[in-house]
Amino acid sequence: MDDAAGLLVIVDAANVVGSVPDGWWRDRCGAAERLRDRLAAEGLPDHPGPVEIVLVTEGAARGVDSVPGVRVDPAPGSGDDRVVALVAEAGDRPVLVVTADRGLRRRVTSLGAGVTGPRAVRR
Repeated sequence: MDDAAGLLVIVDAANVVGSVPDGWWRDRCGAAERLRDRLAAEGLPDHPGPVEIVLVTEGAARGVDSVPGVRVDPAPGSGDDRVVALVAEAGDRPVLVVTADRGLRRRVTSLGAGVTGPRAVRR
C-alpha cells in the first residue's frame, strides 16, 4: 500500500447529508456546502495522520466547489457509481468510504476499501 499518500477518504455527500433530518431537502447545494466546510475545518476526527478528502456530489449538489482540504467530485450520473470508480482508481492506496448505504458498502468493500458511517464526519 502507498501509505505515503495518506488515507483517501471518499464521502458520499447525499447519504451523509441525508442522515440528519435538518431540512437539507430545501437546499441540497447549501447542505453539501456545509458538509464540505465542516470536512475542511475538521478533517476526519479521530484519524491521526494525513488524509485526502473527496466529497462526491450528485443531482442538485453538483454545483458545489472544492475548497482547500476537500476536493469536490461531481458525479456525472449516479453518486454511488462515482464512489465505486474512485475506489477502483485508488489502486493499492488505503481508502475509507463514508456512507450508510448498504449496497454501496458492499460494492466498495469488495474492492478493498474500508467503510464507516456518517457519524464519523457529522459530530
